[in-house]
Amino acid sequence: MTRVDHSRMANAIRALAMDAVEKAKSGHPGLPMGAADVATVLFSRFLKFDAADPKWPDRDRFILSAGHGSMLLYALLYLTGNADMTLDQIKNFRQLGSLTPGHPENFHTKGIETTTGPLGQGIATSVGMALAEKMLAAEFGKKHVDHRTYVLVSDGDLMEGVSQEAIAMAGHWKLHKLIVLYDDNGISIDGPISIADSVDQVKRFKSAGWQAELIDGHDPEAIAAAITRAQKSNKPSMIACKTTIGFGAPTKAGTAKAHGEALGAEELKGAKEELGISLEPFSVPDDVLRSWREVGARGAAARKEWEARMATLSNRKRAEFDRRLRHERPAGLAKAFKAHKKALLETPQNIATRKSSELAIEAIVPAMPEFLAGSADLTGSNNNKAKSAVAFSAKTPKGRFIHYGVREHGMAAAMNGIFLHGGFAPNGATFLIFTDYARPAMRLAALMGTGVVYVMTHDSIGLGEDGPTHQPVEHLAALRAIPNMRVFRPCDAVEVAECWELALNRTDGPTVLALTRQNLPQLRTTAPADNPCGHGAYELVAAQGETKVSLFASGSEVEIAVAAQKQLAERGVATRVVSVPSLELLLAQPAERRQAIIGNAPIKIAIEAAVRFGWDAVIGQDGAFVGMHGFGASAPAKALYKHFGITAEAVVETASKRLDMK
Repeated sequence: MTRVDHSRMANAIRALAMDAVEKAKSGHPGLPMGAADVATVLFSRFLKFDAADPKWPDRDRFILSAGHGSMLLYALLYLTGNADMTLDQIKNFRQLGSLTPGHPENFHTKGIETTTGPLGQGIATSVGMALAEKMLAAEFGKKHVDHRTYVLVSDGDLMEGVSQEAIAMAGHWKLHKLIVLYDDNGISIDGPISIADSVDQVKRFKSAGWQAELIDGHDPEAIAAAITRAQKSNKPSMIACKTTIGFGAPTKAGTAKAHGEALGAEELKGAKEELGISLEPFSVPDDVLRSWREVGARGAAARKEWEARMATLSNRKRAEFDRRLRHERPAGLAKAFKAHKKALLETPQNIATRKSSELAIEAIVPAMPEFLAGSADLTGSNNNKAKSAVAFSAKTPKGRFIHYGVREHGMAAAMNGIFLHGGFAPNGATFLIFTDYARPAMRLAALMGTGVVYVMTHDSIGLGEDGPTHQPVEHLAALRAIPNMRVFRPCDAVEVAECWELALNRTDGPTVLALTRQNLPQLRTTAPADNPCGHGAYELVAAQGETKVSLFASGSEVEIAVAAQKQLAERGVATRVVSVPSLELLLAQPAERRQAIIGNAPIKIAIEAAVRFGWDAVIGQDGAFVGMHGFGASAPAKALYKHFGITAEAVVETASKRLDMK
């Protein structure tokens, strides 16, 4: 391509971005205008993709981590011929019901790899995508899995702390097919980056094990040469592309005024005149559009060549590849769970639910080759590493356990990328308290519907001596409040198995398994085929006679409820126990089933070593709650439960007082 050709193609991106933001009177025109040269070189010369098949498995991934610059991506989708991204969609930028929301949403618009917007998430998610590519290639061969992950990041992405977690992991794992293009324009909303930051990003990336360099982000040949060098590197690469935000705008270019607001009619007119662009809104010259459409169609040949290579795989291996990319579970998984639950009933396990989870994992791994576990430096405490699992590393890409280091946020974001890439079912572990550090990526998992599993141990004051800094009291409520997040707190080894089965068979959203450090008795004596945990709650112990009291509990407090039920029964009080492994799943049941589970007992008591928030939906505002009302303390678990009044005796006393009032 000649320089004139390149400029006209890049200007098509700039024009669409300016016009869309101006029409919406909302958006970020500066990044698309400044990064248009970088994007044009990448898409027209390097990116392997087919606009007609945006989900082709061996395509290169392009992630716009700087999601505020969404019009760059929407313009590229339209120009390259994405069938859904019409000009009308561009004209309806940021409007209700359009495919062009303010920030890119992968569940909403075809051709978008991951949802971005919260800065840092895109680059962190891309690490998981590159990791999955490396692992899948090691398993199925580089003839069948051979693609790169490109990420466009902004200054803001690199200022967010999660970016450090991400680049450290990528450098350590030598993810050489990960290439980051840094839109180094030196401007943020508040003004020049220099008012808040003085990091040398090239040195920073190099120190983390990356190849990194600084280039002119408006010189197409310099951009192309840098990408070529990156493709040949044995390390992940970062290319700092020095650009001018709002490139072409007569007075706002290079300033914060071009960042997050429409240019205004006069500035837009001046920019178009400066760049030689037609003043007609949303117009792209026919020859420029044809050139872009040729770019979008070019990958069809590469896709067909890949399909021919895939045809050389055995039927069994091709079927396995396709199954895993569909996130379809293997036929043997259900049999493995059935056998595991049968073994538990034959030999009850009075152990911590984190240990029960380890037993379940040992049953899962032989039946599920895509099972991919990991821990944020707490492997021995989280118990989610199978005995047979080999640790993943740059030298052992077939390893199926990931040591994420003390990087809860980076782990959670990478898991999103692993799932979105396809081929693996990721789960990651840490203490429940540290969901605080992982929460932004967990929220995005719920928004995107990624089927990831969080193994969160040390789930209450029951962890004991580490004290209130490590004792989660509000975290169950906070996680339950996230739409599409499923939280399980199982009470024993059988419930753990049932919850793991539900978690792995869920591929449209994330699941939290909240597990204990302390030992618990196995309360379940049956394992029905319909999996009682799937209803969120079920009657564990029936009342003898007309029910006066219903006790609702989750996790370690179900044991307390059972003990209280026995004491109340001895006093002639007919009491039932309802185990509630998933409060929000119970509340999502049809009204008739939900009411049948909750029942009509005049006295309802919830028991949970956490705050009350959320339980009123079951017990009512007038119901009683035995649990936490503030932060914990440092002491052995049994002493803490007694100190905070979370005991069978406290439940009996609460019930007795309510009965006396009736």
